[in-house]
Amino acid sequence: MSWLLVIVSTIVVWVASLFKILNSSRSQSNAAFLTTGDKKNVLLVIAHPDDESMFFSPTINYLTSRRHNLHILCMSNGNADGMGNIRKDELHRACAVLKIPLEQVKVLDLVDFQDGFDKLWNHKSLAKIVEEEVVNCSIDLIITFDNYGVSGHCNHRDVHHGIWSYLNGTSERNIEAWELMTTNILRKYSGPLDIWLSILSATQYRRGQVPEAVCIILQLYLCKHPQKD
Repeated sequence: MSWLLVIVSTIVVWVASLFKILNSSRSQSNAAFLTTGDKKNVLLVIAHPDDESMFFSPTINYLTSRRHNLHILCMSNGNADGMGNIRKDELHRACAVLKIPLEQVKVLDLVDFQDGFDKLWNHKSLAKIVEEEVVNCSIDLIITFDNYGVSGHCNHRDVHHGIWSYLNGTSERNIEAWELMTTNILRKYSGPLDIWLSILSATQYRRGQVPEAVCIILQLYLCKHPQKD
């Protein structure tokens, strides 16, 4: 009987978690950030093809559903195993499914930015590339990895540090950067149950009136660059 109670309780909590996720994703916020009435030019900076699907697909779906103009900058074609062209094509097909125009997807294949755990990327060079994209596409907001890179891959972490290098060196006052927060392995594989911990975490990292749906569904935390003297 006790086992039956545990199973039923688990199912109830699981269903409640799914309902909370769906309800949050559909809710409209009155805040002025990332709302339907305030469309942004957003730049998602990733390290390899498949990062967009493995780590950022909920973020992409959120942004496209609210008609924000999303650009993707992929710093390498993921050629560590000699499959760069295949992975690039897979990225393009994934973006078609995610409703991102192909002309707004850029995949680089530069000598200094090759895929690999033993490949270290120069942060200043990366910052210059990001700056060009920001200027050319009139970017308002940047999204990328946090300083651990979610999976710990050194290329993910270099992307983060490169963007911070850009933010600390730019004179632009209207550029914001958001990062995908790394969570521990238990949270990564807890499924919809993680929604409750995400709600709790969001209240700790919120900066001003951030939409609940952004904090919870995207699990992105605002990291505005320091103001210069």
